[in-house]
Amino acid sequence: MKTDQSKAAFEEAKQYIPGGVNSPVRAYRAVGLTPRFIDRASGSHIWDIDGNEYIDYIGSWGPNILGAAYEPVIAAVRERAGSGLTFGAPTRQETVLAKMIIDGVEAIEKVRLVNSGTEAVMSAIRVARGYTGRDKIIKFRGNYHGHSDGLLVQAGSGLLTGATPDSAGVPSDYTKCTLLADYNDTSSVQRLFDANPGQIAAVIVEPVAANMGVVPPKPGFLADLRQLTKEQGAVLIFDEVITGFRLAYGGAGAYYGICPDMVTLGKIVGGGMPLAAYGGKKEIMDQVAPEGSVYQAGTLSGNPIAVAAGIATLTAIREDLTIYDRMEAYAAKIEQAFKEKGKNVNRVGSLLSVFMTEENVVDERSAKTSDTKKFAEYFAQMMEQGIYIAPSQFEAMFISGAHTHEDLEKTLTAISNLRA
Repeated sequence: MKTDQSKAAFEEAKQYIPGGVNSPVRAYRAVGLTPRFIDRASGSHIWDIDGNEYIDYIGSWGPNILGAAYEPVIAAVRERAGSGLTFGAPTRQETVLAKMIIDGVEAIEKVRLVNSGTEAVMSAIRVARGYTGRDKIIKFRGNYHGHSDGLLVQAGSGLLTGATPDSAGVPSDYTKCTLLADYNDTSSVQRLFDANPGQIAAVIVEPVAANMGVVPPKPGFLADLRQLTKEQGAVLIFDEVITGFRLAYGGAGAYYGICPDMVTLGKIVGGGMPLAAYGGKKEIMDQVAPEGSVYQAGTLSGNPIAVAAGIATLTAIREDLTIYDRMEAYAAKIEQAFKEKGKNVNRVGSLLSVFMTEENVVDERSAKTSDTKKFAEYFAQMMEQGIYIAPSQFEAMFISGAHTHEDLEKTLTAISNLRA
């Protein structure tokens, strides 16, 4: 496998971009290798600038549920681009996408479009505070909700990989209202409510944790959060930037039969373009300016190109809901192959992670027992066999509707060839 051009490109990039990348996990530091610089992708395959071809299980970290360069999405973007890239003014298509999101996600009665998952979560937290008149929030160790200051406390993903629980440059005053609970531990949430009576505005959770590796909720955990927040007058926010429209058309809320007060969306909802959203009950969302006093704005919010991609993506999924059954069946076969090889696997729907630990991974503490050196060895072996996976122990594999039987057979062979 050639890497000469990627190595040269990485060295050049490091002269101009911090670490040579625009998002830390892309630097491959956790696996001790040179990041692959990508030339193109199509369907379930991706090619780097050295000409190496891989079966893609990153899918741009989730958006490519239909596969890369899906023609109806590309066609929608081309058509819309011909009329202008951005207006900074409302368009009818924004309403079309908003209605599709509301029709798909039970918890959302009104929705605001933004540009990134980080922005969606930051805004949802602000709205929850404005709605309740309270300042404190509860988040879970190992759950990642973007890089806004108040949420970079015991976050997952790249921060776990780098053994950095908090970010430099975040004043302590920004995080003093962020309370930490343990994922899958209802009692830890109850204790925080008891210690802070009438002060907690919201509980925010990844309904399926996917940034400390994939960690499913224990039976009853999400229902407990729903009951606790109702009793305490707090807003329950599902961060579905990853799970939204992936686990089911209605997201994790539909998958588990739990209706939160607010939901944040990203990735799939923008069809691969920079688009995200936050929404919820009408009385909560009516707090947002210009209707209410909670301010949030953005020059490129509701960008027409991103909106076109989102509409085309959700339309394609809605017209073929069997995609969820196909992805589930495909992922289950990969899970079984890993288990037959003695690997520790967590899977929910089309999301899965291989953990290099003997422990049952149910929270941040158990996830961090993973042997990251062993993961790096596993990663190198899979890449060498043309399987493109996330360069971090604490990320997910993403199955798409574009993965084929041939892809599956090649992947199963690669798994069977793993040396350790």
